[in-house]
Amino acid sequence: MSGPGAGFEYPPKEVSWLKRDALLFAASIGCTSDELQFLYELDPNFSVFPTYPVVLPFKEDAQEVIDFYAAQKAIKIPGVPEFDARRVVDGQRLVQFLKPLPRPRPARSSRSAPKVLGVYDKGRPGTVVETQTDLVEAGSGDVYSRAVGSAFYVAQGNWGGPKGPATENFPPPKGKKPDAVFADQTTPQTALLYRLNGDYNPLHAHPEPGKKMGFGGAIIHGLYSFNSSCHGLLQKLGGSDPKNIKEFQARFASPVKPGDKLVTQAWRTGEMKGEWEEIRFVTSVEGGKVCLSNGRALMKVVGEAKSKFMASKAKVGDRLSYDGAVCTVRYLGEVAGTTGSWIGVEWDDASRGKHDGSHKGQRYFTCKSKSPTAASFVRPTRTAEPARSFVAALKEKYTAEIATGGIEIRFSGKLAEEVGFEKIRRKQADLAELKHAILDGMRVARAYDAEGGDNAQRIGETCPKVINLELSRNLFTHLGTVVEICSELPGLRNLRLNGNRFQNVFHDEGLQDASKVFTNVVELALEENLMDWNEICHVAAKFPALANLSVDLNQLSSLPVVPLGSLCTTLTSLNMEFNEFTSFLDIASLSELKSLRNIHLKGNNISAITSNASDPAPIFSSSVRFLDISYNQVSDWTFIDDLPTAFPGLTSLRFAHNPIYENPDPELSAQSKSIGEDAYMITVGRIARLEKLNYGNITKTDRQDAEMFYLSRIAKHLAAVPPNQEGEVLKYHKRYEALCELYGAPAVNRTKEINPAFLEARLITVQFIYHPPHGEDSEASPYEKTSRIPKSYDIYRVKGIAGKLFGQKPLDLRLIWETGEWDPVAGFDDEVDVDEDESGGEDNDVVEETQDVVALIDAAGEEILQTEGKVGKWVKREVELRDGPRQLGFCVDGLEAKVRVEVR
Repeated sequence: MSGPGAGFEYPPKEVSWLKRDALLFAASIGCTSDELQFLYELDPNFSVFPTYPVVLPFKEDAQEVIDFYAAQKAIKIPGVPEFDARRVVDGQRLVQFLKPLPRPRPARSSRSAPKVLGVYDKGRPGTVVETQTDLVEAGSGDVYSRAVGSAFYVAQGNWGGPKGPATENFPPPKGKKPDAVFADQTTPQTALLYRLNGDYNPLHAHPEPGKKMGFGGAIIHGLYSFNSSCHGLLQKLGGSDPKNIKEFQARFASPVKPGDKLVTQAWRTGEMKGEWEEIRFVTSVEGGKVCLSNGRALMKVVGEAKSKFMASKAKVGDRLSYDGAVCTVRYLGEVAGTTGSWIGVEWDDASRGKHDGSHKGQRYFTCKSKSPTAASFVRPTRTAEPARSFVAALKEKYTAEIATGGIEIRFSGKLAEEVGFEKIRRKQADLAELKHAILDGMRVARAYDAEGGDNAQRIGETCPKVINLELSRNLFTHLGTVVEICSELPGLRNLRLNGNRFQNVFHDEGLQDASKVFTNVVELALEENLMDWNEICHVAAKFPALANLSVDLNQLSSLPVVPLGSLCTTLTSLNMEFNEFTSFLDIASLSELKSLRNIHLKGNNISAITSNASDPAPIFSSSVRFLDISYNQVSDWTFIDDLPTAFPGLTSLRFAHNPIYENPDPELSAQSKSIGEDAYMITVGRIARLEKLNYGNITKTDRQDAEMFYLSRIAKHLAAVPPNQEGEVLKYHKRYEALCELYGAPAVNRTKEINPAFLEARLITVQFIYHPPHGEDSEASPYEKTSRIPKSYDIYRVKGIAGKLFGQKPLDLRLIWETGEWDPVAGFDDEVDVDEDESGGEDNDVVEETQDVVALIDAAGEEILQTEGKVGKWVKREVELRDGPRQLGFCVDGLEAKVRVEVR
């Protein structure tokens, strides 16, 4: 930047704009009622038209008419002649949109910072003054836009200045028809309205200045044509969304008179600058000269702006997306007590709405969801996000980041450095090699755009190697669209369609030949689609090789008998989690699936095998090996006892987080050290063929331990009832006889009931067993003495009694209560994920530890547990009665206690 005047900076000027200014500008350049975001201040997406900054150097922060000539003469550029501002027109203008314009704000919050780039002497025609003007946020210094323009001072040249550099040209493509054509009919009032934006040059209002400059009268602002053409391009190609334009420029080639009709022709070049496509355009007076040449813009081409009055175009059943939230149109019309029309929608996210389709006692529509907050009413003027084609969504997902250099990742405001992600992005951007396409929530509604765009590039040519396809939570209305997409993906094996709302499933013509398209698909997900079982089976039957089907979150409460077709022999795994089943009778129709191996029923409301005790229990195929009924409502162990009958092939079970598993034995669990361990062992003990529980392998030792623990629990329940009532207890323990054959009948120790008012009820009969120390008499055998001690005695007094009985100092003694119960050495987790090989190693360690314990017990002369000649993982539970003021009645159970006495 050199030459006379170059580098000169005008003093920064404070600029401001109000909502009224933004509305006036949009109306004056031709924005229509379909673009309320520019014309209506209460529109939720209200924004300032992106080229508005070009008027701020004229308007500054004034809210009144200004003297145009006086303002232009205010500051002289040093080193060049003083030019006559009464004879100036626009030459060329480039605007770069660097940051979205903020909403209208009060004065003195932004500033315009112009500087001279060059002053060029063009001889007799005149002089060009090229300037750069940045619109800058006064507080932060952020630059919203940058305008590089030239003012042409007519017939004010030949002063000896430099001629300036050659201008870069951007001609339209040769031999190609324009991709968009639009017109703007001006009127005698066009310039009079536009000048109210702040450009009060008399040339555009009164005929006299124009006559003196040779135009024959008033002419329309060059910047009007500039802004009008930008609006047309944004409307036709950018969806009237300010985010879809990056740069706009044009050269002012000839004047336009009020009443002329402007015709703009635009061409897409296909040349990309990152994610922006270069557009060329020319604006001419109809039947006359070009008025804007060298037209160029950088845009994201998304098509013509859609009408914001959705009530006239939206239909019941349409799928819409508002700010990423997807919904289905259920109603169009008025709502009592309000004015205007409404769109009644059912949100896919049922927690987002406010009602269920009824308002103030009047029902307007019915939702498929049972949630009371699935529905809302929205105004037709609310902007819905545009739907995409499959190819457009694929490119947006996998190639946009490459074009833009990726997305910045920040933590607490600090930019994170990416390592290795660039390579991954480039690999994914190679769509021809893409195998896993994830288009979840990408607003896909069709296979191809109706016009232009990706029509020339087929899906099969774009991503021919896709084997896993994720199309969940999109804007599909019919499954036929999915069939059309998948028909060009011959290698497809996994298809996920969760969270869509497919309509007219039984009458969808697109499904007629679907079985030919889905020949190789083995996994299908239809979760959260709110489809009934008939619809699900109708769709699934179109997949001749389907092995895995997932239908979670579909509000299913029963499965009627329907034709299953090939599913009877191909389906091996079925997920029905978080539905509304209450018993296995609700899913009895699944007994027809002879190859089914895995059934997932997590998060239902299952509490019984059958809902009515008189109903026969369903019997499922013996092929079923795994059953997940975690997070249900099972509260009775008879359910577990009956499982082997309903599922004769069952070997693996997930049963955690049921009421009975959380509290497996209400009468005795309070005394247990670990409720989770009790539940695990009772479950294993009750099902003889179980090989895995809660994803953990059940080893031979685990089963032995669990069955012995379960047998001991049965003994405790028997001890709690008289002998003549044992039958009532044993009918709830079907494996009792089988376990007695394996391990022998357990000892049942009953205690007689004593009137709590009697003294006897307040005494504990303590059997002390004294073990002489080695130094005292190593050959002496332990001997016993019995004493009846009040429950209220603390341990110090109990030790005093023991010391007196055996002639020892009380504080030198250890008192150990032998509970008579068995404890496992190793614990059992609620849910584990153990490899079979790894579990074997752990078992060896446990056995070694157990043998060490047994050796100690042997030395003390205690009883150990043996089964089939092998030491088990069980030891008798003992509790030391430690010195302290705690009463004996709180330290031991019952009215009889066996206490071992040892000398420290």
